[in-house]
Formats: sequence, structure tokens, C-alpha cells
Amino acid sequence: MSTLFALFNWKLFFLLGITAYHTIASRQEKLYTKPLGKLIDVEGHQLHLYCAGEGNTTIVLDHSLGGIEGYLLVEELAKLTRVCIYDRAGYGWSQSNWKPRTSEQIVKELHSLLIKAEIKPPYILVGNSFGTYNMRLYAHHFREEVVGMVLTDGLHEKLMLAMPISLQILKLFFSISFAIASLGATLGIVRFLGILGTFEIIKKELRQFSPTSLKIVKTSFYSAKHWLTMFREMWSLNTSSYQVQKAKNFGMIPIINIKANTFLKPSLGRLYFSIQSADKLRNKMHSNLLLLSTDCQQLLAEKSGHFVWIDQREIILQAVTQLLQKVQNIDY
Repeated sequence: MSTLFALFNWKLFFLLGITAYHTIASRQEKLYTKPLGKLIDVEGHQLHLYCAGEGNTTIVLDHSLGGIEGYLLVEELAKLTRVCIYDRAGYGWSQSNWKPRTSEQIVKELHSLLIKAEIKPPYILVGNSFGTYNMRLYAHHFREEVVGMVLTDGLHEKLMLAMPISLQILKLFFSISFAIASLGATLGIVRFLGILGTFEIIKKELRQFSPTSLKIVKTSFYSAKHWLTMFREMWSLNTSSYQVQKAKNFGMIPIINIKANTFLKPSLGRLYFSIQSADKLRNKMHSNLLLLSTDCQQLLAEKSGHFVWIDQREIILQAVTQLLQKVQNIDY
């Protein structure tokens, strides 16, 4: 009995130590780590925007649900033209906004942000996964600003709203995981795992990126607000799917649709039946996405799972380069 009590005490003190370190580290980051870009007030909340490079056409990046992986691409994209990346409310350096985390609200915030920051069009919109919803809806509302889109392993609303039961269970599992992870982040467990290099062990492709870029991404995941925002975006995903239904006819706007080879690469702890179901659904989604424009083509990311921005970023650079070559003679 005494051995069990001692073991419990050891675990409790260890957890308290991790939490104390996380609290101190978080405070130090807020006090001494300057945002990479600018903090701009939108609807009473500060959103973080970072721009790099030069060019007449501006690339605007939007991440996946819960991701801020665009920071891993900025350096290379900035060699092509001007690129702007922002943290959606609740991620990275951006403050949380307690309005619903739907695509309509996100697009409204992004448009206000670009106006206040005086980032003038034309834009090439680059969206990843859930970010493709937001980019499509932005192009629907502000078509005159957009000269092209890159959709990376995008979602299609009709099929997202009609997912088979196995994928609905997987979606519920992710939602619950995000909520639990917010508690883990509050206690400092996520930061502790990050320091141990767990992110790079789970996703070995992360090792190819610079420590500076990785720190930006990982630091956001250490915050409870990051995981709560993931939960809120997932919770509102059906609403976003209904909202984006109107963003389906883009005329002759050039669109490059990047399709990953598989949704999730098979590994320990991932249910194979879910991977099969997800891939079957994705095939139908990409067929529908190719109908968004009369100038829509598909690129296959043969070496990539769903996280193309990490697994095979060169194909995104290829897609952006192709669009820049198409739009370079457009007069704005």
C-alpha cells in the first residue's frame, strides 16, 4: 500500500513540475517573444498577419483545421512572389474570437484583416483541407479580388454532410481528442511531449524543416486555446459545409486541385477500415472539386498523406508557380 501511495505522490509531483514549467514558459513567451508579423484589430480581437517576399500578385494562405502549417512554406513561397499568412482566431499569435468558428465568420475576419493591413489584390488563395472551404467562400464573396486558387486535399461539402457511420465515428473521436488535449495543454503535458521530440517521432517529415519554423508551429499547439479552437471548428464543420454550398461555380478562374495519395498513412493505432472509407470518400470529393471551374486541373501528391504541406510541399510550390505563370499578364 505504501508503495502505491509513493508512486502516486511521485506522479503527482512530476505533473505539478510539468505544469509549473509550462506556466512559466508560457508567461516568458508572451513577455519576450515578439510576433513574426503584425497584430491587427479585427472585431475587437487581434489577428496575426505575416507577409514576406515581393510581387504584384499576393498569395494568401489558410491552414487546415487546427493547423498552422503554412509557416513551413512561407520561406519558399516568398521566393516566388509576396505571400501573406495569418493565424485564424484562436491559433498562434491571434486572440480567440468567441463568435462561431464557421467558414462565413472566418472569411469575414480575413477580408477585414486584409483591408486593414492594406494588402491589395490580386490574390492567389491557397487553402489546405478545411482551409479550402474558407478560400472557396472568400473567392465566392470577393471574386474580383481572386485570380486563382490552390486547393490542397480539399473537402467537398456534399460528401462531408453524407459521411458513412465509420467516418462519423472517426470525426467524433477527433472532436473528443481535441477537447481532452486542451486539458493536456493546460497542464503542460503537450509542451513536455514537444520538448521530447514526440511531434517529430509521430511525423518524421517534420525533421526537414528549420527549427525556427517548427518552433512557431509547436508553440501554438502548447496552448489550450489552440485545441479549443480545433474543437470549435470541428463542432461547426457541418455548418461550414452548408455555408460553402454556394461557392461552387467559379467560371474560368484557374484552380489547381492537389490530391493526396491517401488520407492517413497506415500506422499503429489507426483503424484500417477508417482509412479505406476515408479514401473512398476522398475520391468522390476530388471528382466534385474538379467541377468548380472550367479551368480546374488536378495534381497528384503521390508520396503524401492528407498533410501535403508537410509530406510533399514541393507540389504546392509547383501549383503556385503554374498559377503565377497563368496570371502574370492580367492587368489590375
